[in-house]
Amino acid sequence: MPGPLTHEPAMTLREQAKGLGFVGVGFSRPAKPLFFDQFCEWISAGKQGEMGWMGRHLNLRKNPSTLLEDCHTIITLAYPYSPKKPCTPEGLSAARYSEPQEIDYHDRLKKKAKILAGAVQQQYPGTQTRVCVDSAPILERSFAYQSGIGFIGKNNMFMIPGYGSYLFLAEILTSALLSYPETELMESRCGSCTRCLEACPTGALEAPYRLNAARCLSYLTIEKGGPVDNETANQIGDCFLGCDVCQEVCPLNKGDESKSVVLPSIDEILNMNDETFREVFGRTAFARAGLGKIRDNINAVLKVLRITGSHPDTG
Repeated sequence: MPGPLTHEPAMTLREQAKGLGFVGVGFSRPAKPLFFDQFCEWISAGKQGEMGWMGRHLNLRKNPSTLLEDCHTIITLAYPYSPKKPCTPEGLSAARYSEPQEIDYHDRLKKKAKILAGAVQQQYPGTQTRVCVDSAPILERSFAYQSGIGFIGKNNMFMIPGYGSYLFLAEILTSALLSYPETELMESRCGSCTRCLEACPTGALEAPYRLNAARCLSYLTIEKGGPVDNETANQIGDCFLGCDVCQEVCPLNKGDESKSVVLPSIDEILNMNDETFREVFGRTAFARAGLGKIRDNINAVLKVLRITGSHPDTG
């Protein structure tokens, strides 16, 4: 292990991260996460729906130091995604995070984070690192909050003042004992606002900081198996993949929130075969839902829009 440390390496990493496009860099120790007990209660209540994997490896979530031998520091990274909503020429849309014109964010962030991980190993020869982008059982929002770079809103989204919640999170676990200035937990900026709870189409936000994922449109249109039911179809609106409503109404999310036509037409998507889907979306976040789920979602949206007489022109 290196001898006595100064804050300089942490400051240098912040500058390097900024150069890679990260808007938040924080540091914390791999102790029991602040919200671990609440997470366990959430799992016990079945709020995760069919996402059984979330309840596995609770011992690792409780003790993140076991994810990397001799782990001493967790580096949290926040990377912004576009506030513009991707849509088809007819106006159907997908959640902003999907960024269908980009390679899946897991791959993009991992590549960038590995550059920083390499910098850590260069500064501290002989140390180990592990990059995590939704690839390990770690309560990333807890550690992001503990690192002092932002706060968790009433909609359970992590927010950085000035950037809002349109953010990806990633972590670098390292055996290097990085020194950093003592951090203070950031006070919530939500105040008395409850716009996110009031706007949630399905009532998935049951109370401030209380999400029933089994009712969330993001879960229902991506993670849950099978086609959406009629009730869900009526709640989707024009967004066939994911949901941004609780973020759209948040006054802390500012900037350009217009739509961006970057998706193929509805007919093109519906007529894709598996090979074409892989060519167009295979390296994007759309691949997680898959062609069958996406096609079912679009058909459900179109059915409702036709009934209401407001269906888009599909040519």
